[in-house]
Amino acid sequence: MHGYHGRLLEVDLSTGCLRDLPLKEELCRKFIGGAGLGSALLYERISRKLDPLAPDSPLIMATGPLTGSPLPMVSRYAVCGLSPLTGLWGEATSGGVFPFRLKGSGWDGVIFTGKASAPVYLAMGNGKAELRDATHLWGKDTYQTQEMISLEVAQKEVSVACIGQAGERLIPYASVMNDKGRAAGRCGMGALMGSKNLKAVAAWGDSKPPMADSRKAAELAAQAVQQIRGHLVSVAFREYGTLMYMDMGMVLGDTPARYFTESVFPVSHVTGQALRQNYRVQNYACRGCPIGCGRELKGFRPGLDVDGPEYETVAAFGPLCMNMDLESIVEANHICNSHGLDTISAGVSIAYAFYLFEKGVLDREKVGFELSWGDPKGVLKLLQMILQREGIGELLSRGTLAMARELGRPEGEAAQVKGLEMPMHEGRAFHGLAVSYATGPRGACHLKGDYYNVDLGSMVLEYMILPGERMSSAAKGEPAAKYQSLKDLFDSLTLCKFAPLSPTQICEMLQAVTGWQITPQELLKAGERSINMKRALSILQGLQKEQDTLPEICMKPLEQGATAGTTPDLELMLKDYYACRGWDRETGRPTREKLVELGLNEVVEKLYPEA
Repeated sequence: MHGYHGRLLEVDLSTGCLRDLPLKEELCRKFIGGAGLGSALLYERISRKLDPLAPDSPLIMATGPLTGSPLPMVSRYAVCGLSPLTGLWGEATSGGVFPFRLKGSGWDGVIFTGKASAPVYLAMGNGKAELRDATHLWGKDTYQTQEMISLEVAQKEVSVACIGQAGERLIPYASVMNDKGRAAGRCGMGALMGSKNLKAVAAWGDSKPPMADSRKAAELAAQAVQQIRGHLVSVAFREYGTLMYMDMGMVLGDTPARYFTESVFPVSHVTGQALRQNYRVQNYACRGCPIGCGRELKGFRPGLDVDGPEYETVAAFGPLCMNMDLESIVEANHICNSHGLDTISAGVSIAYAFYLFEKGVLDREKVGFELSWGDPKGVLKLLQMILQREGIGELLSRGTLAMARELGRPEGEAAQVKGLEMPMHEGRAFHGLAVSYATGPRGACHLKGDYYNVDLGSMVLEYMILPGERMSSAAKGEPAAKYQSLKDLFDSLTLCKFAPLSPTQICEMLQAVTGWQITPQELLKAGERSINMKRALSILQGLQKEQDTLPEICMKPLEQGATAGTTPDLELMLKDYYACRGWDRETGRPTREKLVELGLNEVVEKLYPEA
């Protein structure tokens, strides 16, 4: 094969056995790589409903065919498995250098099963791999772990993906961290690692599978770099990172505040400009990226440089809690990165605690101290209690759905979809985003169909996905489904969501690397196949169609701001979405006909055993 090593590493942590598995081209053509490939590999290994934290629950790390190539913005990898937070399909992706090193080690990915009797880490490079003792690393934070393992391995350009105390303590939304503050943040993949006593994966090497047309790949890479550098959004990302969106988001009513009950707040305190004015900011980029949206704050404290917070993190610990103290938000981000915790789920859970305190459901006795909107000390104290899983922090560490159930509150008050907390973009501001949230393969996800980009002008002509009235639900279901499939595909290739590349360009790149003749329509079919496989996995875990919805707290019309008085017509969009997907409206399942059309006969056998 071209673009692939053609092998995976399977690690049985219970026995310590490591072995190579062949990766067949037929499977790669169907699922490409990354999270799509991860879903197929997981499906092969699951025949019944599983506890995500059970030893036989697999954990998969996978790269894509473009990873390690000269093409820009392809240094990403996926971490996949059953989510400890939702109990359904879970995935997270991350960038940095680690994806190149994982691919450069000589494998296309790793499959972990079982549970080690004591903490271990996997060291892999130059086609060799071994499990090493990590007892001395247990309890270390993610920055310490990366540094200590790098010194132990003593290999040129080694990169480490690891968990911190959040993963060790099995917090259901623990993340996997690499290259300092890069995070595979959502769905609790860090807890899945922790449940297996797997502290880290260290990877090194520069093994590159052959490309079908290296000259064409280099030519396409040069063209793409120039295109990306000159793109208006790239320029803004380079200057302010993702935080450049904060003031625009507030004006559009797209940034939630006061636990999704408001959208107007003093935005000037928490913008990308404010970050630059208050701190010495230095850019950094993932390997091979011409943008450099990462932020590092030099001298945040004497002798301490920290990773700067991105938009989602600032909005979650900031406006959502009505906290406009930028220093506390930077500190919250650093705490989450140090200990490996999803900033979105943590911030939303903390904001829910503030909301419940205001409602009188929580009080000083239950919390241990007073909570008042905008209190930065309260935000940080609750975050520390989550990490320690102590007091009220134990409940917050399980997410908003568990909080609502435990406290006898209506589930529609929990800001989540299928158990995964809502991101910091509003379905009331972009109705196409609402249906993407409701149907996302991992739950509420602004990256699996960031439809706000479409209605802000990012059209996809190959699939006739065109901008429309952002606060209208008419004719949004079908294009939202197509856009969701396209963005799911990015996590298979693996390609950064910020890469402003058309499907036609992606096909050309994929052909140069793999040699496959592929059209934009065939490309979209691969994304659709991935979405359906992930849907099937969640159905096997108990997903019901009634979960394709948004919580009431995120649907109720607001009284002020750009979205005042409006709410998405979710039922209208779901009707069109299901029709486009070929899913049964009564059961929410992909029909037999759709599964056969996509070549997913193995799914038919499990979902329709009577057929």
